[in-house]
Amino acid sequence: MSYDKDIARMEEITNRLQDTSIPLEESIALFEEGVKIARKVEKELSEIERKIELLVTPPEDSTTSPKMETFPSNT
Repeated sequence: MSYDKDIARMEEITNRLQDTSIPLEESIALFEEGVKIARKVEKELSEIERKIELLVTPPEDSTTSPKMETFPSNT
């Protein structure tokens, strides 16, 4: 499912769970489905957030190179 479809499905589940006439077993199954979708969406959002951070964070100054030092001689 795409992100938009996942959000729409979570809204459907939320609306259905607000109906007090549905059986307990169905409520539990819907709740489990909603939790799975919520975890999936949260993971997707975290990945997208990380990509955005990488895109907007300026790269380190590439004009300077790291200093290389030799170890002192013990002879």
